Amino acid sequence: MKITLFTSNKPRHNYLINFLSKQCNQIYVIQECSTIFPGYLRGIYPKGTIMKKYFQRVHYAEKKVFGNEIISGKNINLFPIQANDLNSLKLKDIELFLKSDLYIVFGSSYIKGSLVNFLIKNKAINIHMGISPYYRGTDCNFWAMFDKNPMLVGATIHFLSKGLDSGKIIAHALSEKIENPFIYTMSTVKSAFFLLRKLIKDKTYKNMTGIKQNKKMQIRYSKKIEFNENIVNLFFKNLTKQKKSKKKKEKYSFIKRFILKKINFFYKTT
Repeated sequence: MKITLFTSNKPRHNYLINFLSKQCNQIYVIQECSTIFPGYLRGIYPKGTIMKKYFQRVHYAEKKVFGNEIISGKNINLFPIQANDLNSLKLKDIELFLKSDLYIVFGSSYIKGSLVNFLIKNKAINIHMGISPYYRGTDCNFWAMFDKNPMLVGATIHFLSKGLDSGKIIAHALSEKIENPFIYTMSTVKSAFFLLRKLIKDKTYKNMTGIKQNKKMQIRYSKKIEFNENIVNLFFKNLTKQKKSKKKKEKYSFIKRFILKKINFFYKTT
């Protein structure tokens, strides 16, 4: 089996590369490289004191859940590119990477043009960090916590589409709830990986079908510009209030829900 992965260069992305390399004969990875110090250096997020504080906690949680893995599998074929260069590539530039059995997108920039057409035709799947259709857009799990909806922190595995996070849903991945919001949200990333492994191991990926999203159920469609120092500062102020308040339980619909157990949250060397 061959897998092609479009991803980024944070520890969680490197973990996924190694993780998937154990599930297939060959993995072809197009990896976009951006700053690994968000909040400290300006990148897709602005830098600032509050942002630095926030991403320090994100980095800590990511290290606890994914360690500091270095890409190491002998069956890994890596094509590193600069962030946002993906849509400048022509299909012939990555021809070797477009002959796989399964195509996965996780953490790449927005894919457009002939490449997205190819991937849609070949039933590529996307890992969206957020529970669609309730939360779509960017930084969805942050906003679910901000909105006091921790039950809607998780990931959605869906078919890639031209619309952002709008493809047919294959399954939802969640985690057992814990108090630390950073560990909790980061654990749902790993939950998505474990669910993906299950789909590959069971060979479900060969005949996957999805369920169309009901956008009337949407709670928030978030944009990158909305994630700023003022909002993050308010998030920190509300953390203690969230611990004290009890939100009324509501019923939400999940598709083929997978829940990661606490015992699997933290990084273990293999």
